[in-house]
Amino acid sequence: LVIAAVVQVTEMGVSKNNPSLYQGLGIYPPLITTQCAVIGIPLLSTQEHQGFVIALLYGFGSAVGFTMVLALFAGLRERLALAQVPQTFTGAPIAFITASLLALAFMGFAGLASH
Repeated sequence: LVIAAVVQVTEMGVSKNNPSLYQGLGIYPPLITTQCAVIGIPLLSTQEHQGFVIALLYGFGSAVGFTMVLALFAGLRERLALAQVPQTFTGAPIAFITASLLALAFMGFAGLASH
């Protein structure tokens, strides 16, 4: 998660400061973020000593959840691009505020499942 956040912040910084480098990077920064999620699932599965079927379901559920969050965040970013946001909050600050509110909302689901 830390690596994914650093990649996203770096991508935003490069896009503002050096647009030619940003164009040269192309699709690679989002792929780095996705690879962090892909590698994290097997690591968590082996650490918790889960069986193959449970690990497979865990990976599938994580992929579906990751896709839903990305789609939700992409929709919110599109709406924020059209919204009248104060100049101080445009760009990365409003993206971080939105991400933190999303995280807070999803933390509410943590108490629904009993272990």
